[in-house]
Amino acid sequence: MNTRPSAAPRVVAAVVLLALAAGAQARTVYRCVRDGTVSLATAPEPGSRCVAKEFDDNVAKLPNLWGEMGVINGNLYERQQDGKTVYSTRKLPGSVRVMGFTVETPPGEPAHPGLGKVGKAQLDKFPAQFRSAAKASGVDDAWLRAIAHAESGFDAKAVSSKGAQGVMQLMPETAKEYGVLDPFSSTESINAGARHLKALMRRYKGDLMLVAAAYNAGIGTVARYGGVPPYRETQEYIAKVQALHQRYQLALGTRKPVLKAAQ
Repeated sequence: MNTRPSAAPRVVAAVVLLALAAGAQARTVYRCVRDGTVSLATAPEPGSRCVAKEFDDNVAKLPNLWGEMGVINGNLYERQQDGKTVYSTRKLPGSVRVMGFTVETPPGEPAHPGLGKVGKAQLDKFPAQFRSAAKASGVDDAWLRAIAHAESGFDAKAVSSKGAQGVMQLMPETAKEYGVLDPFSSTESINAGARHLKALMRRYKGDLMLVAAAYNAGIGTVARYGGVPPYRETQEYIAKVQALHQRYQLALGTRKPVLKAAQ
């Protein structure tokens, strides 16, 4: 393996600390997604969906390939692939740890508070799509519908001021990660939204408040504040989703109404 002392800093600059990269040449970095997690690498990773990004080190500002991830602690690994030495932030079979790193990505902005208004449950909106996506992903049908209701009011053509699109109001980059070809297709949007919610539920161990916060404001914002961010729009969004979740549970018969005692 190529373990020259000068190799690791150069690779770290190229793969991990993109914002601090220096030099006078263009470089290619692969942004790879697997099971809802992102890694950066110097070559496509087997088993991941990877997109090549080329950069000129002379540009004034390099984009944040991680997405809104806040402070990231990780490791840089080296391995042999197709007879070449490659580096990645994901530990794959045959990898050897080169070094640890901590990198803070640029802060992101909170997402929109949602285009849908709190109201009665609307079970007539895309019923087959929601049932299918909930069954395939394992996400609670009532929760999936509540997010869609809060996000777009079930408007398949909705576009927010932040650029989120479709029934589930997915940002273009998120939609692409989940293989969405038409962001305004109700079926594709609902399926991708369900998979994204499933990934968030795994990340936050089923804490629906954090799931809603991350869906609205981004994973990085939740990480940066160590929980629900102090954004009024995000806090109002969470309250809206929680109220809608209960209404859809009642409408779907998965939650029993609270009976008040006679006065």
